[in-house]
Amino acid sequence: SASLSLSPLSVCHCVACVCVCVACSCLPLSGGGGVSVCAVQLQSESSIMESASQPVAFPLLSTWVDYTYRPCTIPYRFPSDPPHQPTSTELLWIELFRKSISVFRKHAEQDESVPDAPIKAAKFAQRYGEMLDDLQTNPESHGGPPDCILLCRLRELCLRECGFMDIFKKFKDEDNAKAISLFEDVVKLADNIQDTTERLEHLIKGVFAGNIFDLGAMQLAEVFASNGMSFLSSYEKLLSRPWVIDDLEQFKLRWPRKMWKKAVIFVDNSGADIILGILPFARELLRRGTQVILAANEMPSINDITCSELVDVVSKLKDANECLLGVDAHNLLVVSSGNELPVVDLSSVSPDLAYLASDADLVILEGMGRGIETNLYAQFKCDSLKVAMSNLCR
Repeated sequence: SASLSLSPLSVCHCVACVCVCVACSCLPLSGGGGVSVCAVQLQSESSIMESASQPVAFPLLSTWVDYTYRPCTIPYRFPSDPPHQPTSTELLWIELFRKSISVFRKHAEQDESVPDAPIKAAKFAQRYGEMLDDLQTNPESHGGPPDCILLCRLRELCLRECGFMDIFKKFKDEDNAKAISLFEDVVKLADNIQDTTERLEHLIKGVFAGNIFDLGAMQLAEVFASNGMSFLSSYEKLLSRPWVIDDLEQFKLRWPRKMWKKAVIFVDNSGADIILGILPFARELLRRGTQVILAANEMPSINDITCSELVDVVSKLKDANECLLGVDAHNLLVVSSGNELPVVDLSSVSPDLAYLASDADLVILEGMGRGIETNLYAQFKCDSLKVAMSNLCR
C-alpha cells in the first residue's frame, strides 16, 4: 500500500521523479463574508500584479491562542540539538538537494537566453555546492539552520546570480501549449458526469493527475505523446483510495450543502497541472457562483507557473464573452502570491493577495511544495483543502 513519507525522501524538486502517493486533507472551519474585488481580473495592472510592497502575513492563518504557524512540515531540528552541528535530518536534506545540482546545471547549460550558458551553469553548480558544503559544516551559515525553504532559496539565488532567471521557460511554454490543446476534451469528460459529487471526485482526481507532472521537464515528450493520452493514463493509474490522508468523503458531503463565496487557490506547476487539473476544478467552483482567486508565483522557480504566465494561459482559454467553455469566468482572478520558490511561507505573501483573500471562505493549497513539504499542518480561519502528490523518488 502507498504511504506518505514526511522525511527527506519526499524532498522537492528534482526533475526525475516518480509520483507514488497522494494526500488530500480538508479542515472544516467556518468562513467569513464576501466582498467582490476585481482588481486583478486578468489585466496587466502592474500596480497590482507586480507590486514591490513589503510582504505581509496571509490574513486567513489561524489566530488561535495556542497555535503558532510554522511553514515547514518536517522538524529539521529540536531546541536540544547543538546549534553548530547539523542534525541527521538536515544532512539528509542537504544531500538530496546536492543530487539535484546536475539536473539544474544541465538545464541551465541549455538556456539560450543566457550568453556563455555552459560556463555560467558550471559556476552555478560550484557556488551552490559550496553553500551546501558550508551548511554541512556549520548549519548556521547562509541564514541557516537549513530547511526546504532555505535550500530552495539558496538554489534560486545562485541561479540568478549567474544570470539564469528561468531555465525551464522553454519547457513550460511547450507544456502549456500542449495542455491548452487538451483542455476542452478534459472539461467535457467532467461535464458528462451528471452526479455533482461524482463529478467533484473526478475533478479532484484530475488535480492529482495533473500534479503528477511536478517538474516533468525531462518527460514532456512522453507526457503528451499520442494526442495527450498520457494525462488520461495518469488519471486511470492513480492509487486507489483510501489515500494516505483522505478527507475526500468529508469534502463531498460539504460540497452540495455549502456554497463558498470566495476561494483562494495556491497553484503549482505549469502545463497539465494548472490547465488540466486546477482550471477545470476552478471552473466548477465558478459554475456554483464562487469567486476564484488563483495565486501564482511572482518569479519563476522550476516549472511552477508564474502570475504573468497564468494571465496569458487563462486569456487563451476564455472566449470573447469571458467564459470558460460556457461558464462565466468574470469572477476568475489572478494575483501574484509574492512567492519565488516551489514552496511557500504563508507568513510572507504579497499585500495584493492578502487584500483579495481577506474575506475568502475557502483556501486550497495544491502541490507537494505548498501542501506537503510546507503547510500540511497549517491552520486557517476558514475551510481549507490540501491536494498534493508526494514524489518519493527524487
